[in-house]
Amino acid sequence: MIDVEGLRKEYGEFTAVVDSTFAVDRGEVFGVVGPNGAGKTTTLKILAGLIEPTAGTARIAGRQPADPATQRELGFLPEESPLYEEMTAVGYLEFFADLYDVPRERAAERIGATLDRLELDHRDRRIGNMSKGMKRKVAIARALVNDPEVVIFDEPASGLDPLTTNYVVEFTRELAAEGTTVLFSAHNLFHVESVCDRIVIMAEGEIVARGTIEGIRERHGGTEYHVLATVDAGDGIVDDGVYRHVLGGMAEVDRLRTAVERDGGEVIDIRTHTPSLEEIFLEVAGRQGSEA
Repeated sequence: MIDVEGLRKEYGEFTAVVDSTFAVDRGEVFGVVGPNGAGKTTTLKILAGLIEPTAGTARIAGRQPADPATQRELGFLPEESPLYEEMTAVGYLEFFADLYDVPRERAAERIGATLDRLELDHRDRRIGNMSKGMKRKVAIARALVNDPEVVIFDEPASGLDPLTTNYVVEFTRELAAEGTTVLFSAHNLFHVESVCDRIVIMAEGEIVARGTIEGIRERHGGTEYHVLATVDAGDGIVDDGVYRHVLGGMAEVDRLRTAVERDGGEVIDIRTHTPSLEEIFLEVAGRQGSEA
C-alpha cells in the first residue's frame, strides 16, 4: 500500500529526513515515533503530498502522494489544524465534501455517520464556539469526508483531555478494522503501543528501530526476570534480608534456582519486567543522540 525508499529531505544544510525506507501494508496501523525534530512530521507531510522530498521515493498504491488520484483516496490530519471558525461543523464538512466532488446526498450520509461515530454533539454550533476536543473531532471528520483508503494522523490527540484521547485511539482501531490504512504519530507512547501494528522510531532524521512492538522489545529491551531468594547465589542485591537477582532468561532462572536450593535456600518469588515502549524509546533515541 505505502512504499518509502531512500527518502531524504534537506532544508539548505539541514537534513530533516535521512534516507528512510519502510513499507506499510493495507489495513495496518503504522506508527512513526520520535522526539521533537526527529523528522516525523516531515515524513508524514511528504506522504500527504504537501512537500517534495529531496531524494528517494514515496508511493501510495503505486502512485506519488501528490497525484490527484492519490489525493482523492487520502485523508490527512495535521498536528495543528486551523478550522473555519465562522462555519458550523456540518457546513464546514459539506464544504470539504464539495472540494472532493462527493455527491451531496452521499456526503450528508457520510458526514452524519462520521459525526455520530465521533459522538460530536452540537454539530450546528459555530466552530469558534466549540471546545478544543470538539474542534479536533471536526478535524478528524474532515480527514475522513472523502472516505479515504489511507489516513495520516499526525498527533491526532494533541492537547485533548484523557477521555477524548482514548476515544480517538479507539476510533483509530475501528478504522483499521474496516480496512483503512493508518499512519499514526503520537507523543504519548502508550497510545502508540496500544494501537499500532508496527512502528519505526526516528531520531535526528534517521530510522533507528523498526518492527512490531514485541520485536523491538526483544531486540532492544527484552524481558528481565527478578528472582527473590533467601540466599545469595551470585550478584544478588539484598533488600530487607531477601536477595534479588536480575536475570535475562529462563535458563538462567533455572540455574539460579538450582544454586539456591544447593546452598540451602529457597526461591520466594519470580517476577518479570518487560520494558515499555517509552523505556525502549528513551534508550534507543538517547543512544542515537550520544553517537551524533
